Amino acid sequence: MMATAMISRLSVAAVPKSRLANAMRHFSAYPEISKVLIANRGEIACRIMRTCKRLGIPTVAVYSGVDRYAPHVQLADEAVMLGGGQNEASATYLNIEELEKALDITGATAVHPGYGFLSEQPALSELCESTGRKWIGPPPHAMRLMGDKLESKRLAKDAGVSTIPGFTHALESYQQALDLVHSSEDGLHYPIMLK
Repeated sequence: MMATAMISRLSVAAVPKSRLANAMRHFSAYPEISKVLIANRGEIACRIMRTCKRLGIPTVAVYSGVDRYAPHVQLADEAVMLGGGQNEASATYLNIEELEKALDITGATAVHPGYGFLSEQPALSELCESTGRKWIGPPPHAMRLMGDKLESKRLAKDAGVSTIPGFTHALESYQQALDLVHSSEDGLHYPIMLK
C-alpha cells in the first residue's frame, strides 16, 4: 500500500499544470458530474482516478475477483466487485448489466471507459445516454464509424486525412491478398499488413 501511495503522489505531481487546467475547465462545464465510475482497470484507471482526485471528483472502481487487491481498487473512493468475483472479462469488465448495477449501487453520475474493454463499443455509452448519466468519451455514432476499420479509413480519406496506402475493401481470401500485391495497379508492395 505504501508503494502504491508513493507512486500515486509522484504521478499526480508530474501532471503538467496546463493539462490539469484544461481538465478542470472541461469538468467545470459539467456540474452534474459528482462521481465518476471508471469502467476499466490497471494503470489507465489509476490515471483517471488521480485526475478526478485533483479535480475533487470522487471515483468508483470496478473489479473482478482476481483484481481485488489491484492498485486501482485501492486508489478509488469506492469499489464494486463485478460478476460475483468471477475472473473472466466477459462476466466482469465487459458485462453491461454488471456495470449498470455498479452505477446504481454507487450513484455515479458519469462513466469513463478508459481504453480497451468497452471504450470502443457503443453499448455502455448508450446506457449512459438512456439513464441520464454523462459518458466521458466519444458518442455512440462515432464509435460505430471508427469501430469499422474499413469505414473509418474511407471516412478519414474523405476528410483529407493522410492514411496509409492500401486496399480499402474487405478481402475474401488469402489468394486475393496475394493477387493485389502482385498487381501494380493498386500500388501495394511488400511488406504488407492484413488487419
